[in-house]
Amino acid sequence: MNHRILIVDDDLKLRTLLSKTLHSFGFQVYEADDGPSMHQQLLRKHIHLVVLDLMLPGEDGLSLCRNLRLNKNDVPIIMLTAKGDDVDKIIGLEIGADDYMPKPCNPRELVARIKTILRRNGNNYVYRLDDTGNNIYNFGDFEFDLSAHTLVKNGKVFPLTTGMFSLLSIFVRNPKMPMSRDKLVEMIHGNPHHAFERRIDIQISRLRKLIEDDPTDPKFIRTVWGVGYSFIPNLD
Repeated sequence: MNHRILIVDDDLKLRTLLSKTLHSFGFQVYEADDGPSMHQQLLRKHIHLVVLDLMLPGEDGLSLCRNLRLNKNDVPIIMLTAKGDDVDKIIGLEIGADDYMPKPCNPRELVARIKTILRRNGNNYVYRLDDTGNNIYNFGDFEFDLSAHTLVKNGKVFPLTTGMFSLLSIFVRNPKMPMSRDKLVEMIHGNPHHAFERRIDIQISRLRKLIEDDPTDPKFIRTVWGVGYSFIPNLD
């Protein structure tokens, strides 16, 4: 799978250098020099990761990162900055950046960090905004549209109850993260409540019947013994 990387930097020389390096490692690379051009690329392409410069003309990288997260866009972000101030790094990570590198950065180190993040997030797992601004997650052959509340596979729409939708929404936003029943109840209902734990197991069973080829041997929603469940979007 050729991952699509978007480099957002107004330094043409650096963009060209990073682009050539990433191309040499098999990535598909797209470029943008400011916020508006970044948003256009995110709308048009299924971007797997964004390399985002902190200092940009107009809206800066911190603001762009913050707004993406506020709009529930979970595309992985590596932030670049020429500043050495740890405060910027802390702020960047707090508002949702996945990693942080000072400029000038070593292109090969950037490649290594990109690969690490992509492995962590799952190679077949893609978040994107479509041209109407809808929030869409792809896993396996499924397309899960949070805005339209639809789950589609090869053109077929799979019906979701409110409980199944809420549970799947949590899973797709937290891939590969083991979650206890208490945590799932808290995220769905706002606070832990033991009365709802049995319902979680029922919803898990229903979701498995819907999305798993073999619900008795689940690949997407896996049981983590002694903990709870974990959503594994990458089936490679």
